[in-house]
Amino acid sequence: MTQPDPGQLRAAHIIKATRISGAESHLLVLLAGLRQRGVDARLILLVEPDMPMDDMLAEASDRCIPASRLIIRRDYDLPLLLRLRGALREMQPDIAHTHLVHADVYGYFAAAAARVKHVVSSRHNDDQFRHSPRWRRINRWLWRRLDAGIAISHAIKHFAIEVEGAPADKVRVVHYGMEYDWLSDSDIDRSRMRLRSELKLADDALLLGIVGRLVRQKGIPYALEALRRIRADFPEAHLVIAGDGDQAAELRRLASALGIADRAHWLGWRADAADLMAAFDVLLVPSLWEGFGLVLLEAMSRRVPVVGSRVSAIPEVVQDGETGILFEPRNVDALAAAITRLLRDRALRKYMGLLGAARLEERFSARRMVEGTIALYEEILR
Repeated sequence: MTQPDPGQLRAAHIIKATRISGAESHLLVLLAGLRQRGVDARLILLVEPDMPMDDMLAEASDRCIPASRLIIRRDYDLPLLLRLRGALREMQPDIAHTHLVHADVYGYFAAAAARVKHVVSSRHNDDQFRHSPRWRRINRWLWRRLDAGIAISHAIKHFAIEVEGAPADKVRVVHYGMEYDWLSDSDIDRSRMRLRSELKLADDALLLGIVGRLVRQKGIPYALEALRRIRADFPEAHLVIAGDGDQAAELRRLASALGIADRAHWLGWRADAADLMAAFDVLLVPSLWEGFGLVLLEAMSRRVPVVGSRVSAIPEVVQDGETGILFEPRNVDALAAAITRLLRDRALRKYMGLLGAARLEERFSARRMVEGTIALYEEILR
């Protein structure tokens, strides 16, 4: 790894990763943007032995982000702490910036041992395990020692204060930002035809889409039940699910039990998920909780309206009645009604998609995210 420039602000970002998901994608965009603005931002990946994250290291290399990885073999791994301390001593960062729970804990202690002056933590999700008394105590202890924290939404800031005991003046909201390119109408038409051809569906099939991990948090059973309820009114409607997770087999069985196995299409994990979005008529995000949801921004970049649950940060991103429709979580009647309203009105879908694209450009650009992060760094260093 190249030696740091003594005149640059240096930031070491630490994250435990098992796949490139929301937090990981955000981090790659952030670090590339920081480096373009003159910050010597570097990445330390904590990886499990059987998940070396070669794809994320390759992506970092493509973006000219110096990156290294350290093996984490168990939740309590003292040798990792020593290796991480050594890596930080070599980097000599002004700021250690941690992401997700393993990096928060190991990163803080390694930074203290390496005499890094400042530690910042980003909060990406309102994970349910953080409600436990044990994690409340751990996070309260950490927050007292951190210089500052970044919450990726106002909902996450509130969670950090109310659940984790974070001092309100230590938490700064910096929304996720996204790099995006606008597709022409002809590009979108080609994406629509390509996916329908792949699934052997008619060109005029209506596609509801879900993109994300197949886990309880995402509320996918409610989408399957909503599809069952609307299938008679919309015989051309299908649900496309891109992602995998520990509920995959259970969800497939549920689709069969509901009699919609022929209407639900399981694509597994897809590297082209953002491009798939252009083929959807509506994106469904029926989550039970959601720290932010980069998938919302990806839909907006493809001019696709969103039907999402009114939880966590989703109402900060999706304007109800403008860029999509919000419903109360677990309310299948409301979800089915929202889907019905959009599938019946092509003009409304197009209108909401255009408003979503405008909102993305105004509020959720990568530039705004990078500038907000640098402003916090400079404030800490002052």
